[in-house]
Amino acid sequence: MKLKHNKKRNTAFLFEVLVRELTKSVIQKRSDYGIKISKIVKEHFGKGTLLKKELEIYKSLQENSGLKPYIAEKLIYEAKAQYGQLDKERIFQEQSALINKINKELTPDVFSQFVPNYKSIATLHQIFNDSLSPKKKVLLEATILEALTSTEQLTEGKSKKVDNLVIKKFVERYNKQYESSNLHEEQKKLLQKYVMSFSDNGFDLNIYLNEELGRLKSVLSESSNVKEILEDTEMLEKSKTVLSILESFKEQPVSVDMIKKVLRVQNLAREIQD
Repeated sequence: MKLKHNKKRNTAFLFEVLVRELTKSVIQKRSDYGIKISKIVKEHFGKGTLLKKELEIYKSLQENSGLKPYIAEKLIYEAKAQYGQLDKERIFQEQSALINKINKELTPDVFSQFVPNYKSIATLHQIFNDSLSPKKKVLLEATILEALTSTEQLTEGKSKKVDNLVIKKFVERYNKQYESSNLHEEQKKLLQKYVMSFSDNGFDLNIYLNEELGRLKSVLSESSNVKEILEDTEMLEKSKTVLSILESFKEQPVSVDMIKKVLRVQNLAREIQD
């Protein structure tokens, strides 16, 4: 069943393409561009925003599977009920502002990003469309119900696999361009956590950063006792500066600039250990 779908008016699609654009900016070392994307995401999808509320409704149907039929039916019913309470005119205005910002501050090419779960988010978008005929809406809901009751999630499993492939592809491209700066496993893991942070409110990223910053501080502190560094005033001072920067991250929100700095410190820690 083919239906017309304006992807720019699909909030889940707008979020997905921004996350993928941010991934590219981090890997390609386009720090200023990445900061712009982060600001846009936080402004339009931050806590309490209307688009964030709409996105959460999408996710309630995207990120569940293996449910009993009656539970899945209740979930669809509740999602539609909550969506019905949203101010559609305000959503349109917020989307328009976001689309305009992407066009002017980023590039219209953002909308051409490949989104692996596009078909599923397009289907979800359609069930909230009041202009659909009852027959079409029921058929679409049956498709979603089947996904919710199956053992494979509508997007989660496939999306994570594709996200891993996307990150791997970017890392390979990065490594070819900067052969002397190949990403280590801990750097790849940091990037992956950062990319996925927009779908889980940064929970996993914050846990990983807390552990990783502790590890890096430990490596740098131990290095300060190494004879070669103790005898090198400049090196000792630089180590203290880096430690101070790592300590300051506790008081800062996660940003592209912070991720870039942590990546560099991870590289420094590797050199010290090697």
